[in-house]
Amino acid sequence: MGISKPLLLFSILVLYFSLYTITPTSSLASLQDQFINCVQRNTHVYFPLEKTFFAPTKNVSMFSQVLESTAQNLRFLKKSMPKPGFIFSPIHESHVQASIICSKKLRMHLRVRSGGHDYEGLSYVSQIDKPFILMDLSKMRQVNINIQDNSAWVQSGATVGELYYRIAEKSKVHGFPAGLCSSLGIGGHITGGAYGSMMRKYGLGADNVLDAKIVDANGKLLDRAAMGEDTFWAIRGGAGGSFGIILAWKIKLVPVPKTVTVFTVTKTLQQDVGNKIISKWQRVADKLVEELFIRVLFNVAGTGGNKTVTTSYNALFLGGKGTLMNVMKKSFPELGLTFKDCIEMSWLESIAYISGFPTHTPTNVLLQGKSPFPKVSFKAKSDFVKTPIPESGLQGIFKKLLKEDIPLMIWNPYGGMMAKIPESQIPFPHRKGVLFKVQYVTSWLDSDKRPSRHINWIRDLYSYMTPYVSSNPREAYVNYRDLDLGRNTKDVKTCIKQAQVWGANYFKNNFNRLMMIKAKVDPENFFRHEQSIPPMM
Repeated sequence: MGISKPLLLFSILVLYFSLYTITPTSSLASLQDQFINCVQRNTHVYFPLEKTFFAPTKNVSMFSQVLESTAQNLRFLKKSMPKPGFIFSPIHESHVQASIICSKKLRMHLRVRSGGHDYEGLSYVSQIDKPFILMDLSKMRQVNINIQDNSAWVQSGATVGELYYRIAEKSKVHGFPAGLCSSLGIGGHITGGAYGSMMRKYGLGADNVLDAKIVDANGKLLDRAAMGEDTFWAIRGGAGGSFGIILAWKIKLVPVPKTVTVFTVTKTLQQDVGNKIISKWQRVADKLVEELFIRVLFNVAGTGGNKTVTTSYNALFLGGKGTLMNVMKKSFPELGLTFKDCIEMSWLESIAYISGFPTHTPTNVLLQGKSPFPKVSFKAKSDFVKTPIPESGLQGIFKKLLKEDIPLMIWNPYGGMMAKIPESQIPFPHRKGVLFKVQYVTSWLDSDKRPSRHINWIRDLYSYMTPYVSSNPREAYVNYRDLDLGRNTKDVKTCIKQAQVWGANYFKNNFNRLMMIKAKVDPENFFRHEQSIPPMM
């Protein structure tokens, strides 16, 4: 028996509209229009398109300007790298909620950027999902300080430099123990832990969070009470892009003295005979008074046959230079610190100093959201050291550093409060027993035609360090994202198997709890990227 024409026409229409709602059209311009219309329908707050929506089909120069504005690693801005179909910069919480609802409806992948410091560019590049939308939170940057209850609410798009500046506007004796780099976006920074020069006294930024506002995979706006303690635990150190979009953090302010002291003492290999200074630092840096943070920056100076490795001892002391000198004479006289080396200043001024700005730079530079260093292409890796590296190991490190064009290695001391907080307090597990954390970096200019040689160099150095660092697992800091440790695919089952490796590197025994929480709050894995937490199956 044949099908009547009206029934046939009805069947075709049903098929057409069902496909229309399930499968996004191939036209990116059409998707952009659908997204805008959908967001407008799902929010009560107006947003001017010319200031919030950027697409290459509408204005390619403006699109590129916004894309590049806070992207910190030029390696991921090359033409060969995938670009978002368009960028949306919300100006209200409801715009973020609507964006999640609409991206799910249109089946478009979403990446979220607060400061653009992801080392592997995962906040603005997707190599597993295309097309994708970039949500840039840079227009959501309010900072509200409440000195009376020692707290502050700070939106994700604000930089740590802005936060520090706004705190100091209200009080000269309050601070917050987060990042050393003033251009870090506070939203993503705290999701990975957020360490800084006061970590030995107060722990991480993530250890000092009181509340948060997030938008979950269903577009719901949640605070700590609404999200529950499991999710609140996960977002403080479990890394960004897995559990929701952080809109704001409520942080606990900590006391700082009106006067702090900084110094930078640089030694060449020739000046550190027998590596006595760096060896002593390894033995005492984690045992010094909690108010003293001395990190070591390894660089290469000179050219040709005159190249040498320099070690710069860069420090913050929460107190005056007289007390600092007494501490150093007792615990670390080998450095040869003098009164002349010590500079007293306010805590806010020390932020600019430690960030790398020249001494006496006006502190309002922290409001500009810029690094004191030019943007370059780079690759980085990390390690944690639990026993001092012997002189033979140090000699091998120096030889490898001398082979690279622009190498950088930074050793950050632990101990103090970091050793007192349990590994499971938040997802960040690198606590008791760690002497110092190592960051390896190599960078190169755009004119370099062989970037692969720099990546090969840092991988070789990382391999060389194997006997001298933590093992089973070899620990790594998630805010120094490293895709060499492994990456996700679209297949969730495959992801879980691969993620067990890099998940242990970053989170140790906390990783399984993170996967269980992910399965509870985002079972469909809406929030995902190359190293996001997969849901436990």
